[in-house]
Amino acid sequence: MYLTTDSESLKVYEALASEVRLRIIDLLGTEEMHIKELASKLYLSSAIVSTHVAKLQKAGIVSSQMKRIDGGTYKYCSLSANFLQIKLSGAKGIARKVVEVSVPVGHYTDLQASPTCGIATTEKLIGYYDDPRYFLDPERVDAGILWFAKGYAEYKVPNYLFMDQKVQEIEISLEIGSEAPHINEKWPSDILFSLNGHDLGKWTSPGDFGVMRGRLTPAWWNSDVNQYGLLKVLRVNRGGTYIDGQKISAVTLDDVCWQQDQWTFRLTAEDSTRRRGGLTLFGRGFGNYEQDIVFRVYYE
Repeated sequence: MYLTTDSESLKVYEALASEVRLRIIDLLGTEEMHIKELASKLYLSSAIVSTHVAKLQKAGIVSSQMKRIDGGTYKYCSLSANFLQIKLSGAKGIARKVVEVSVPVGHYTDLQASPTCGIATTEKLIGYYDDPRYFLDPERVDAGILWFAKGYAEYKVPNYLFMDQKVQEIEISLEIGSEAPHINEKWPSDILFSLNGHDLGKWTSPGDFGVMRGRLTPAWWNSDVNQYGLLKVLRVNRGGTYIDGQKISAVTLDDVCWQQDQWTFRLTAEDSTRRRGGLTLFGRGFGNYEQDIVFRVYYE
């Protein structure tokens, strides 16, 4: 979830300004719970907890759905956002010029995958589980999710800037996670990013998430496989390369040869004995964020 210093984000800041609501977020970060369960954990009445949950829902932090279980109807709550990113307004408030390209996860130009692996649209699995041949199926262009235990996915991205325009920063956002057999919240994986053949650095995914269903997960999707990932924001500028504001390498814009007419972006699940490995890439219709791989190029 992206926040700024304008009034639209105020409801989120207000929702977080409560010890009880922060505790609710902590509890829902581990598993989906209904109101009575939350009330029991917090030693509060269901009415008070419902009021706090309503404020978190209004802010877009929590979502809920009614479920019929053992003859009773319960309001189950889960997190809608796994991270918050705040952009502090500049003193002059000057809008940055930007070109945006959204690349569907199935529009890779090169891919290698080893089982466990698979690819699916929002309507069905493409082919069969653990058969890498189906990554070449023509239906792959409609994919909303793909995963593999080892390998890489590579994408070609057009550079729409004119000769007299100069890149200030490249931003790439995507929802990713590890890939474990079934699900495993503690399944670390080193994921390497590269642009135009230059290694940008790596990020360690903590696990393959699935204790709760993804907010956008199709109804037909099994509950015992990858449900959602984490939204990561990768930035390359003149100071280096960063993920969610944390520097991961000294690779700069000049190093990645941004003047090319097209860029090549690759994600690799490294073959490492130190990490368990794998990569799951979520696009539109899957996970918690309704987006594909989004490239934003800020220029002057």
